[in-house]
Amino acid sequence: MALKDYLGEQFLGILASYQGRGIVHHIGVVYLRRNDQIRFFIPRGHALAMDSLVTLHLDNRTGVDELDAELRVYRASYKGRIVHIDENWITVDPLECQLVHGLKLIEDIRAPGYEYPEDTRAAQALPLATLSAMAPPEEKDHENKVGVLTTLTPEQPHTTVLAFLTSEDDDVFLIIEPGTFKLSVLARDPRCFFVIDERAKFTFDEAIHWNYTIMESVAHEIPKGTPLYEQVRTAFIIKNPWEAGFFMLDGLTMLHLPRKAVVMAGEPRPLP
Repeated sequence: MALKDYLGEQFLGILASYQGRGIVHHIGVVYLRRNDQIRFFIPRGHALAMDSLVTLHLDNRTGVDELDAELRVYRASYKGRIVHIDENWITVDPLECQLVHGLKLIEDIRAPGYEYPEDTRAAQALPLATLSAMAPPEEKDHENKVGVLTTLTPEQPHTTVLAFLTSEDDDVFLIIEPGTFKLSVLARDPRCFFVIDERAKFTFDEAIHWNYTIMESVAHEIPKGTPLYEQVRTAFIIKNPWEAGFFMLDGLTMLHLPRKAVVMAGEPRPLP
């Protein structure tokens, strides 16, 4: 089956791409074709180049306001190459894409001869959070249950959807299961971006102009058993009760993403 059979033909998506010595994010509209090629419309324009490697976060959670521990929506980190540009439109051929529903792999797409680039960077312990206490939870984000984390893999970024918690001080808090790909990437480079949007609340027609925030950060680990860990765990479960079971996992990692900058869509961010 084609990706459009699971995700639909038209929906909102998030694109990330290394451009020059930096990274850029775009918010736009995804149009899936039967051959899994993507036409992506960027309303605000772009400076993406032909043959650029791009990653699009795809999911069908528009209008979904109830989630559970298995996150029963179709979602994928679609890695591709730009093959055509027409003003605000780009066309992307797929290189690699794993479509997941809940905890199950549904489709594994790989272009002939494509090999995912080896990551030879040394893994290190994440920096520890220096925050002593959590500010009150941000009420405006209470209904926004999940956001998109961008991590910095070789050649092109990786994206994944995660439940989150925010505070009035613009802190983002995440929990990540042990042994995950995103955690291994953060151990090699803790720089990351987190995108918060309003799609849990709106239909597609309403959401085309939805408010979104792209936050640049460096991931810090919150050690288990610290007062901050307990504060975040309590507030996290109140906001995302379907995540409570994850706190029983051995090796669960809690992250603090302090705000480094709020990034506009289309704004290149340097990666020295």
